[in-house]
Amino acid sequence: MTRLAIPVGAKDHRQGDQEAPCTLVEYGDYQCPSCGQAYPIVKRLQKHFGKRLAFVFRNFPLTQLHPFAEPAAETAEFAGAHHKFWEMHDLLYENQKRLSDQLLLQLPQQLNLDPDELAEALQSGQFEPRVKADFTAGVRSGVNGTPTFFINGQRHDGSYDYESMVEAIDRILE
Repeated sequence: MTRLAIPVGAKDHRQGDQEAPCTLVEYGDYQCPSCGQAYPIVKRLQKHFGKRLAFVFRNFPLTQLHPFAEPAAETAEFAGAHHKFWEMHDLLYENQKRLSDQLLLQLPQQLNLDPDELAEALQSGQFEPRVKADFTAGVRSGVNGTPTFFINGQRHDGSYDYESMVEAIDRILE
């Protein structure tokens, strides 16, 4: 079974209790339709497991397939630098079908962030190293598509439908 090469750490974007007995890591792409389908499932899992589950998102933009995946990931990291990663993460998935350069510059306004500052960050590649570090960690962990999930460091190779994920997490929690 494949393990997470880079353990969850302080630099990760994490939701939930740091001491939760189970941590779900997703390597995702904001433009990937399958990740878009997984997004509400992860939300349901978080609600179902509550304090027993922490969730970590790592960027894995499949740039050959999804031209807005990289700028979307950098947009999320820009928001993260302003302590609004999760709000932007949600906005990106909730507007996935409309991703465009124009939309990426509109979304920060909903979070009271400066779109000109984002445009400058995207132009300069300010957050590209962070996105690339996530991607490289994913490759080292055997990620070759999105979404890819790890539960307590073990790759989840089963289906990522709600019932299958609940079952897999329950096994870890037992």
